[in-house]
Order: sequence, then C-alpha cells, then structure tokens
Amino acid sequence: MKICVIGTGYVGLVAGTCFAESGNTVVCVDVNEEKIAGLREGVIPIYEPGLKEMVIRNSAEGRLTFTTDLAAAVKTSLVNFIAVGTPPGEDGSADLKYVLDVARAIGSHMEGFKIIVDKSTVPVGTADQVRRAVQEELDRRGVSYEFDVVSNPEFLKEGAAIDDFMKPDRVVIGVDNVRTAELMKELYSPFMRKTNRMILMDVRSAEMTKYAANAMLATRISFMNQIANLCERMGADVSAVREGIGSDSRIGYDFLFPGVGYGGSCFPKDVKALVRTAEECGYDFMLLKAVEEVNERQKMLIPEKILRHFSGDRAGESRPLAGKTIAVWGLSFKPRTDDMREAPSIVVIERLLAEGASVRAHDPEAVKEAQKIFGDRIAYSCSSPYDILAGADALAIVTEWNEYRNPDFERIAEQLRTPVIFDGRNLYNPRRLKEMGFIYHGIGRNGSGFVEK
Repeated sequence: MKICVIGTGYVGLVAGTCFAESGNTVVCVDVNEEKIAGLREGVIPIYEPGLKEMVIRNSAEGRLTFTTDLAAAVKTSLVNFIAVGTPPGEDGSADLKYVLDVARAIGSHMEGFKIIVDKSTVPVGTADQVRRAVQEELDRRGVSYEFDVVSNPEFLKEGAAIDDFMKPDRVVIGVDNVRTAELMKELYSPFMRKTNRMILMDVRSAEMTKYAANAMLATRISFMNQIANLCERMGADVSAVREGIGSDSRIGYDFLFPGVGYGGSCFPKDVKALVRTAEECGYDFMLLKAVEEVNERQKMLIPEKILRHFSGDRAGESRPLAGKTIAVWGLSFKPRTDDMREAPSIVVIERLLAEGASVRAHDPEAVKEAQKIFGDRIAYSCSSPYDILAGADALAIVTEWNEYRNPDFERIAEQLRTPVIFDGRNLYNPRRLKEMGFIYHGIGRNGSGFVEK
C-alpha cells in the first residue's frame, strides 16, 4: 500500500518506519529541509531504541523515503496520515493550526480517492474540521473527489515505541465507511498475526479514547503519589501498599509507582486538553483538575525535601542551599528517551538554582536537550554518572534509568561530601542504605521498608 506520513516528529517517524518495515511504500513529509536532509543520511532527530537501524534498512531497500514535497507525496499515496504537532494553547486546548493546514494542503493537491488519517492526538470533533477543510479546498478548485477521514490515535510509549507499534496492545480505528474500514484492516493486518487486537468504532469515540486512556493513566500516577505522601506522614511504606493493592486483579500494578510526577509529550498536554474540552461543553471535570494540580505539586517534592534537610544544618539562614552542590541523576521525563517536554527534572533543577544551589546533572541521552533549557547554568555529563559526584553535598535521583538501579554505593559515599541520597523514584532499599551509613529520603517510604523493592 502507498502511504504518506505528514510530520516526522516522534509519532510520524515511528509510524512511517514501521509501516515500511511491514512492506508498504512510505514517503514521510516535513517542512523542515534540514531534518529531511538528515533523515536521508540516516540522522535521526529523536532517540528511540531500534529506530535508527530500521530507518536505515528500509531507506536502503527503497520502501522509505523522505521529502519536503507534500504535493507529490499526496498525489501518489492512497493513505495520508496527519502526524503533526498539536501544542497546547494558553487555555490548555489543543492547537489544531498545523493539523488543519495539512488538511487544506491535502485538499489542494489530492487527485482521486484518498483516506486521510488523524494520527495526531486531537480533541473530539477534529475529524469534522479536517473534513470541512479538505472539502473547502476541493470546492475552491472546482473538483470532486471522494475521501474519508479516519481517527487512528497512537498508543506508543517512548523508549518502547517500535515494539508498541509492531506488537500493539490494540489498534483503535474510528471510521464511518465500510470500504475504508476494510482498507485500514488490511493496512494493519501484518501487526495482527497472533491475535486480532483491532477495535473499530465511530470517529468521535476513537478521538475520545486517546484522551480518556492518557487521563486514566495520569490519574493513577497522581493518586499513588498522594498515597505515598500520606504514607510518609503515617509511618507506612508505599512499596508495601503498592504490593497490597496491585495484587487486586481489578487494580493491577501498572502506573502505581510513586515518584516526582509525570511529564512528557502526552499526559500533561492531554489532561489539559480534556479539561478544556469539558469546559467548552459546560462540564466541570473536577477529577482531572485535581490530577493536574497534584502532579504539579509532586514535582516540587524533591527540592522541598532537600531544602528541609539542609535547613537543619543551617538553621535561620534564608538560603540554606547557597554554596551547596547537588548532583542530579536523570534529566529526561522517563528512561530510554531524550525527551524533556514537561520533565520533572526541569522543575527540580530550576527550584534548586533559585535557592542558590549549584547543580551537576547526568543523563545517558538527554544532555543536548537539557542544554537548550538550562544553558551553562548547570554542569553536565553523559558518560559516567559518577563524574558529577566528587564534592557534591547530595545526590538526587529524578529519572529511573537502568544505569542508576544498582550503583556502586561505596563509590558514591566516597565521592559525596556527605552520604545523602534523595531517591525520587524509590530505586533503592531504605534499610540497606541506612545500614551503609547513608541518609536516605525516598517517596512515601518512612515505614519499616520490609518489602524488598
């Protein structure tokens, strides 16, 4: 099948590459000439395990090409995926400018029947707007071509996107036409070889499904963070609590890890957008407003713990972190990505800097992205995490990279000025670290630490 993917960001590049991997002829389109030139040379603008190798292989075999010529790509493709950004506006709503610009461009250049697929995360009713934008361009041209608009939201986890696409939990297709439904089933059939995980529904329900899924996961995270904060005050251990409630099959263990809050390109944006969508139709989505507020507060937890700790050392001083150096492990919003959009590390580091601390940070992949945010206000390392420890007054864990899970604690203790760890992801066992002489601050772990997590 001939496919055009418009937008070579995270979603578009992964989708286009995986469709090519399954034998389709795919052309990826972007307005950024420098990015397209780089992709032609195998330069991948994002970090995603396995993606570079797949892009290079499919490009070499002629199934995957990159261009800035949208007109030519649309004319030769049956299925046209819209995978451009939908950044949040000032009021939290999704900005559909780029989506509708692409829709108008498709209408300006299409010749013959086309399937137009919204792959971007878009609010309910976007397909109707896309349909109108395309039809207006056809009317302007004085031509009449059939087309269908489909909603096909993505459910990719950064760091595992290739597996998620090639072996999906489910594929949601919102479609109003039987013929188009059959063509979409054919397109996704290579990914359904073991079991059929395709869910067909109406377009508006598909648009809502994406927001509802992300809002539910964000709610679980904020709920568990509140439980963790209560555990600290009540002398309970949140790891034991998670074990207890997660064993209930109605609840399960996923997305019940307390920490420093969620970030990334999806959860913060989608929660805001769904709240705004509700407001537009006169509904007060109180639960999601609370989810968002809890998450913003949670990002401040680690710097507040650091402030309390050092305030005890320097009672009465207005800036207890002045002259202190804090080593931070982890910058990206989650492991196995260089994505720093809405990353908790940004809030943590900005607060530490505002309180007068010096910050050194390590991350295996996100240093370049962090430099765009912090510039030379902090020091960086992307090689060994131990490089930033010498003479630091404390270590803060912000992202749970595998490299941090089982470190050399003796080496850490030797290099830190004082053996203090603020574990924002509960990677370590509190009892073990206390026995080794560390001062340990986790999230919701003031209990006995009986559960070995």
